[in-house]
Amino acid sequence: MKLENLLKKSLLATGAAALLAGCGTPAGESTPEPTPAPEASLETQGAQLLAACDPVELEEVVEHACIHAELGPFEAVTASALGAPVLVDVSAPHTAYNVTLPPTNYCGWGGRLAFIPEESGELAFLVSRHRGLRIFEAATGTEVARECRYNVPSTVCSSLKTGILADVEGGTEYHLQFLSLTPGNAQFRLVVEEAGHHHEE
Repeated sequence: MKLENLLKKSLLATGAAALLAGCGTPAGESTPEPTPAPEASLETQGAQLLAACDPVELEEVVEHACIHAELGPFEAVTASALGAPVLVDVSAPHTAYNVTLPPTNYCGWGGRLAFIPEESGELAFLVSRHRGLRIFEAATGTEVARECRYNVPSTVCSSLKTGILADVEGGTEYHLQFLSLTPGNAQFRLVVEEAGHHHEE
């Protein structure tokens, strides 16, 4: 009897592993993130890879972004599907974008948005979910280094959860890529705020 129970457990574990493996990247596409695991686990991995932002440096930026996240102006957008041309732009300053990710062809939801900053400098990309984003140069597909991650305290802003700081060049088109394994993370609010200018010498 014990052997039968052990065999059942082994089959269940094997089936679960096969289901997770089935959520992999379709043939012919590059892997946008590590092999999918439970969403909380992915979030923990992402937090470990990025250094924490200085909360004092970003608090004022987040407080300003919070005003837009709660009062607008708002614009609803659906991200372009992964692998499709990126036609949806989120470059308007001081705007809260209500983003919807389309379903992917393999597992979960994912999409990209075009963003062209007016000036060079550090920008804070703030979202109302705990998962962040990846940023790519549109022309080359090169991934932009994210400087740090900020977990927004509810005392600073209850409408925004996560901030990613990145250094960008004015007039350059970027693609903001978002992924989700759950429907709750496939709809969220995005606010982009200036966090620092490049100073000419």
